[in-house]
Amino acid sequence: MLTRIEKVIFLQDIDIFESTLTEDLAYIAAITEEMECAQGDTIFKEGDLPDAMYMVVEGEVKLSRDDDQLMNAGPKDVFGTWALFDDEPRVVTAVALKNTRLLKIDRMEFLELLADHAQITQGILKSMARRLRNLMSRVRL
Repeated sequence: MLTRIEKVIFLQDIDIFESTLTEDLAYIAAITEEMECAQGDTIFKEGDLPDAMYMVVEGEVKLSRDDDQLMNAGPKDVFGTWALFDDEPRVVTAVALKNTRLLKIDRMEFLELLADHAQITQGILKSMARRLRNLMSRVRL
């Protein structure tokens, strides 16, 4: 099990939190749950209601849609990010390809945290805006 300090150090390398102050990452680490999945375990299915974001500590997770593999998430990769902000059903299925350890951030706990810590919201919005700019720079209009 990771300590809160180890979780903060891990969160520092996650792109959505790159503009979040270290002291604010401690609040996020406090609501972050560590979980283990055996090879073949389904973490969530396409169409499920969004309830959490996941970060891979070790192992590998396959993300697929309609049985088409979209990508594999490995250590320090994040998946299900939009679940923290959007009520729409999941658009992919996530399955552990091998024994995997994840950090999970519950959506409701995260929203409660944001309500009390506006600076966390500001840091995340900066990171999301940077992500969108990078995506738009790769799209030809």
